[in-house]
Amino acid sequence: MPVRTLLRPSRRSPDLPRGITTEVALAGLTDRRGLRAAMVGVARVIHLSAPEGMRATAENIAGEAEGARNLAEAAADAGVRRGVFLSHLGADRASAYPSLRAAAIAEEHLRKSGVPFSVLRAAVSYGPGDVFTTSLAMLLAVSPFVFPIPGDGKTLLQPIWVDDLARCIAWSLDDPSLIGATVELGGPEHLTLREVLGLITQATGTTRMLAPIRPPYLRALAWWMERALPDSPATTSWIDYLASNRTTDLNSVSRVFRLQPARMERRLDYLRGRNWGWELPKRQLRRARGRMG
Repeated sequence: MPVRTLLRPSRRSPDLPRGITTEVALAGLTDRRGLRAAMVGVARVIHLSAPEGMRATAENIAGEAEGARNLAEAAADAGVRRGVFLSHLGADRASAYPSLRAAAIAEEHLRKSGVPFSVLRAAVSYGPGDVFTTSLAMLLAVSPFVFPIPGDGKTLLQPIWVDDLARCIAWSLDDPSLIGATVELGGPEHLTLREVLGLITQATGTTRMLAPIRPPYLRALAWWMERALPDSPATTSWIDYLASNRTTDLNSVSRVFRLQPARMERRLDYLRGRNWGWELPKRQLRRARGRMG
């Protein structure tokens, strides 16, 4: 089946999957005319553009709800027959955190579109090139001996392997029982932030002492990094994300999709054998060159 991907116009070359014929449509979610053109001939839509974790900035959070509304209108006008929206655990219009409020509003726009959508509220995902484990690996590598963590580091996460999440998304499109449903997804284990960092340090060979810091101070540091670096590995939204537990039932994936998700410790080989301390400045340089054209 032909695949068409919608990408924001950018000076950087897109990292498209190899071995798969992929059509590319260039338009932002605020470009209504471009969205309508991109939807011509499309039967099913997977909406993945919600800002996630560390790279979620105030700018793209503010545009998430508007973008979902525009996408919903374009999909309905084009006669799209099925859709899936990847949202976040904890999405709620009453949430204290902007990213979770925006995700909840986006869900509403898609549910009201007339297109049969499923909403998958996923825990933080991880895999090669992610914004979760690779960002933590970079931050750990450049931290001198001590790595600051918010509070006591006991916030619970439920990381889900990206391949497992991709299967859930694809299978949702073919499951009529999930039309109109909101499904929460997470990995097979609840891990504290300390435990996640322990798995990452083990995979990267990095040794750091974890130092509890009050979240407001870390938020201030993340705010500074967002403004000082072209591609910050940490944002204020990430500190907000760690303010409370982000978990669901441990059998959420197996119950709905009959799939046993992978344990995190078995899927971190992509972190091994790389100089993550050097990776951080390399990414800043690539982003800076992209901005300059």
